[in-house]
Amino acid sequence: MSVSLKTADLPTWDLSDLYRGPSDPAIDADFAWATAEAAALVAVAQGKLNGMASADFAATVKRYEALDERLGKLGSFAQLLYAQDMSSPDVGRFYQSVQERITEIAGTLLFFTLELNQLDPEAVEALLADPAAARYRPWVEASRAFRPHQLSDTEEKLLLEKSLTGRAAWVRLFDETMAALRIPIDGRELTSTEVLALMVSPDREMRKASSQAFGKALADEVRVFSLITNTLAKDKEVEDRWRKYPRPISSRNLGNRVEDGVVDALIAAVRSAYPRLAHRYYKLKAQWLGLKQLETWDRNAPLPGAPDRQIPWREATETVLSAYHAFSPDLATVARQFFDKAWIDAPVRPGKAPGAFAHPTVPSAHPYLLVNYQGKVRDVMTLAHELGHGVHQVLAGKTQGHLLAETPLTLAETASVFGEMLTFRALLAQEKDPAQRRFLLASKVEDMLNTVVRQIALHSFEEAVHDRRRQGELLPDDLAEIWLHTQRDCLGDAVRFDDSYKHFWAYIPHFIHSPFYVYAYAYGDCLVNSLYAVYAGAEEGFAERYLTLLKAGGSQHHSALLAPFGLDARDPAFWDRGLQMIADFIDELESLPAHV
Repeated sequence: MSVSLKTADLPTWDLSDLYRGPSDPAIDADFAWATAEAAALVAVAQGKLNGMASADFAATVKRYEALDERLGKLGSFAQLLYAQDMSSPDVGRFYQSVQERITEIAGTLLFFTLELNQLDPEAVEALLADPAAARYRPWVEASRAFRPHQLSDTEEKLLLEKSLTGRAAWVRLFDETMAALRIPIDGRELTSTEVLALMVSPDREMRKASSQAFGKALADEVRVFSLITNTLAKDKEVEDRWRKYPRPISSRNLGNRVEDGVVDALIAAVRSAYPRLAHRYYKLKAQWLGLKQLETWDRNAPLPGAPDRQIPWREATETVLSAYHAFSPDLATVARQFFDKAWIDAPVRPGKAPGAFAHPTVPSAHPYLLVNYQGKVRDVMTLAHELGHGVHQVLAGKTQGHLLAETPLTLAETASVFGEMLTFRALLAQEKDPAQRRFLLASKVEDMLNTVVRQIALHSFEEAVHDRRRQGELLPDDLAEIWLHTQRDCLGDAVRFDDSYKHFWAYIPHFIHSPFYVYAYAYGDCLVNSLYAVYAGAEEGFAERYLTLLKAGGSQHHSALLAPFGLDARDPAFWDRGLQMIADFIDELESLPAHV
């Protein structure tokens, strides 16, 4: 590893903006305040929402918001501390105890949204008559969208309290099992993050060895992963049945405030585009690599002659920030805070959560980013992606406040994918050498295929698993069969699948953490492709409209936020427009001379 990527040269986050540590007296003080405030809210509001004066309702929601934000701060700190080191028993115990204390308080507050959802529309309108109350209309409407699927107060409270020993416990088991994996390669014991990085090595034998070693590690734990997957799928099926959701994806779409038909149109459009996107590109890549057929470990391989240098953190930082600044100095100003104020954790460490994320925490604090930076171009793009999330979270939180800041998945990936696109376009515009240009284009196409085609294939796997689980428990071989079928469907016959790949479904965290989340990546990528096309031909003012979209958070429906750009996700042609950008990039790659 180069000097620039020593752990000491990479930033680690400072969580003291939340709490100074697990023993910080402020934690117990905040829990004591939250417990007392929850009891006070029960006394003031329980059984009294129907007919409450609108001004009093506004004051009550404001108190509820402040209390929920304080609980969010406590939960965020515990979650970030846990992500920092999932292998520590002390950290795991602290994380669990915080979750239990939050759940206990949340149980006393459950009446608020349940009672609100039981009101008839006229009573709700009366509550929202005061301007201070009307501000919370989007939150009230989002909550009431679940009204047809709400259970009794007792059943809702039981589900909330049982979640700690049910779903949450299985999620924790998955996280700790993945964090504990140590994969032997070349005499070293590597984490899953380190092994996944080796799968994009220019050395084909190293790619093969790391892929097969990772496949064996997953196979060794496949009984645990299968049990987790089966249990969570059954848990969801039981709850969905009680709540009368027609499909496994229904609750996710409702939470995302997106119509089933919009999501179905996206999925259908991407699946129909598999041949002209992924199948075509991977056949082209096989030719570049001099192979008749790619192995799974060749899918993300660098092209022959591609630069393999490690990109120092400082260079990655300036690359991303300069791309943001060229688009909007205001956007870059918000983004730079993450680097200047220790809001990023970048080194790869044993026990650290794999992958990357942006955690919004709460508006009274600020987001934090977790990445596992190893100096590759993809790591730079990941940084640009997560920074987009972070900027979005800052702007929405500052503008909307706690209850209105959270962006549904229909737009949650917009800023992240747009940040990636800005960074890529900046690099491409600077590159005049045909060979280097091909490397950049191929890298971007692969990222887009991973974001769009692969994520819809993951959705297809998830959909099939949940559908088949309703008929009975799935064996590891059943899960492997579904996995290989959906992967072959999206990648085509240019890729061969060996036996070591059959359990790769097991390491995908989204299946466990956020069922049916993955389509949001494809949604975001296609949306951003269309948005960027508008930007490319826009007059002055696009950046300002874009920042307005980010500041809106979850306060408006996606149709209202996209209207100023002339875009409508309900239009079937919308998705084809987004997919065409990927096809155009592949066209350009095909047009380049073979010797480039």
